[in-house]
Amino acid sequence: MHGHKERRDLAASALLVLLLLAGWAYGKKKTADTSPFIFLAGTDDLHKGCGGKLEVLKEGLAFTCPSGSVTLPFSGITVLQYRPDVSKAVMDMKIPWKVPPQLSRVRENKYFTVVCNDEGKIRAMVLQVDSNTLIPYLAEIELRSGKTVQVWRSYDEFQ
Repeated sequence: MHGHKERRDLAASALLVLLLLAGWAYGKKKTADTSPFIFLAGTDDLHKGCGGKLEVLKEGLAFTCPSGSVTLPFSGITVLQYRPDVSKAVMDMKIPWKVPPQLSRVRENKYFTVVCNDEGKIRAMVLQVDSNTLIPYLAEIELRSGKTVQVWRSYDEFQ
């Protein structure tokens, strides 16, 4: 009888380990499926809310999502901002938005705005991204572009 209880305990332990591993794998998959960058506005024909990835390339920034991609060359970038809204200066520009910004102003930074003069044509994109995701990109963007990303550090700073 003693061996039967040990086998039952071993089976219960094995089942518990399998359940824990399955939960961990599900959590990893769910996290991997969630795109950290979400397209909210821009001059290119992408769907609002399209989640994708941002790449810092040698010559520019590339955002890719299921509805398409946008590449903005560093040589033409005039604005790089990370703030709780889209700045008045950007809103006052004559940008030919295909998807205009309709963002809610928030207390923390969450909108990464890039404006570019691409061979005489003004192009822009606004991506929603949390600071933990964007911060590792900032140094590389500044290094490769030779431009400074304007980051608002407090709510009161931009009012």
